[in-house]
Amino acid sequence: MAALVFFDGDADNEEILEVLREDGACVLVDVMDENLKSRVNDELQPFIEATPRGRDDFTGRLTGRTGALVARSEASRELVMHSTITDLARQFLEPYTDKIQLHLTQIINIQPGQGVQPRHRDRLAWGGYLPSDIEPQFNTMWALTDFTEENGATRVVPGSVSWPTDRRATDEETIQAVMTAGSVLLYSGSVIHGGGENLSDSDRTGVNITYCLGWLRTEENQYLSCPPYVAKELDPELQELLGYTMGSYALGYYSDPEGVTDVNDLRPPEFVLGRSPREKASNSALITD
Repeated sequence: MAALVFFDGDADNEEILEVLREDGACVLVDVMDENLKSRVNDELQPFIEATPRGRDDFTGRLTGRTGALVARSEASRELVMHSTITDLARQFLEPYTDKIQLHLTQIINIQPGQGVQPRHRDRLAWGGYLPSDIEPQFNTMWALTDFTEENGATRVVPGSVSWPTDRRATDEETIQAVMTAGSVLLYSGSVIHGGGENLSDSDRTGVNITYCLGWLRTEENQYLSCPPYVAKELDPELQELLGYTMGSYALGYYSDPEGVTDVNDLRPPEFVLGRSPREKASNSALITD
């Protein structure tokens, strides 16, 4: 059985990426400081408490899933934009895309009595249509509480990224990502994983923030979860991660439904936020002459 690799927060990116490509998962230890952890907890706790439990066995009937974290929590934006994480996400995904984008933001709160989540691969959100040699996702699970064997630490199957699609994991091949609060589990869209069983008497709470290729549809619709009137107040780099930028030369423009003006009718998304793009997309990849 392969072991889950743990890194200090200042580990070399290439070492981390090598493990991610080979195993599909690893842990960065104690990356979130106490101040940030406290602010994330304080800002999101009212939403966690108000969130209904899951609707089926996959989402978890004793699990709360709370989204729209960018709009709801300033501290969560710091997790989304954590420089170590965004650097790793870009290096991991950019062989397959010009730009990356925010795929989802979600608190996953596993309550006492919740059983194991069925093991799965996140990439199957796109229905299995992506070629297996394209990795679509870079995922994080930030521990707001300690993740233990008893309270439902995420289960992962290291090495399953290279398995054929019909191979099923056994319990013996599955490892729990036991980690301290403030640590973060990194995992790909191709690794088999799932939530653990909570046999404790307290909640297991994590912040699930994931990134994907800029030309894919995202799991969380960021334009609705963080609409323009909220997004226009954010840092430009975060706006772009949310999708308020061209994914490439011909991906993502819009036209004003109120009518044509003297401005080009095919507008980059930044215009709706009251600014121009920070860089111009190249059309060179489109031209075959």
